Amino acid sequence: MPYRPTEQTRRSAQAKRAAMLAAARGLVADAGFSAATVTAIAEGSGVSVGSVYSYFDNRDTLLAEVFRDAAEYEFAQVSAAVEAADGPIARLDALICTFADRALRGRRLAWSLLFEPVIPAVDTERLRLRRWYRELCVRVIADGVAAGVFADQDPDVTASALLGAISESLVGVLDPDMPDPDLLLATIRAFCFRALGALPPPEKEKS
Repeated sequence: MPYRPTEQTRRSAQAKRAAMLAAARGLVADAGFSAATVTAIAEGSGVSVGSVYSYFDNRDTLLAEVFRDAAEYEFAQVSAAVEAADGPIARLDALICTFADRALRGRRLAWSLLFEPVIPAVDTERLRLRRWYRELCVRVIADGVAAGVFADQDPDVTASALLGAISESLVGVLDPDMPDPDLLLATIRAFCFRALGALPPPEKEKS
């Protein structure tokens, strides 16, 4: 008779796979994708190197899934903040502040997701992530132009320019060993809103 996995063996397999992904995520968050070797992932999840390859075709496939999971989570946080805001001005502010704040609070992971040189399989996921952010930014800008709160402009071009400016502003300060940069977020906000022909809303007081 052919082997048929039981519910218990399925749960065990799922738990092992989840442990491998968790170990890989931890390595990436601590030291980047370059640190997530198959040997390190196996050690971190308490399995053999051979076991890793029994659950994933190769390291590229595993790391692409790690990137995808982390990227989808981060984008969901930014998107939720944008959708919860009222009006184009508040929505753009939510996009800028949530993105930058999360990047600065999780610098190593942000560097890995945004800038670290990566294998092609991971870079494919990165391009998809950038497309999501661009589409979100386009919608916010288009709504602001239609409402007359942003200067008349091409939302597609402006969205790409704004996201590029935000990313480039962060690239030098995402080094986890650097102290928190003074006034960085306020400067990014002011630049982005000036580029759209609007004033940023007053900064919220930190509790």
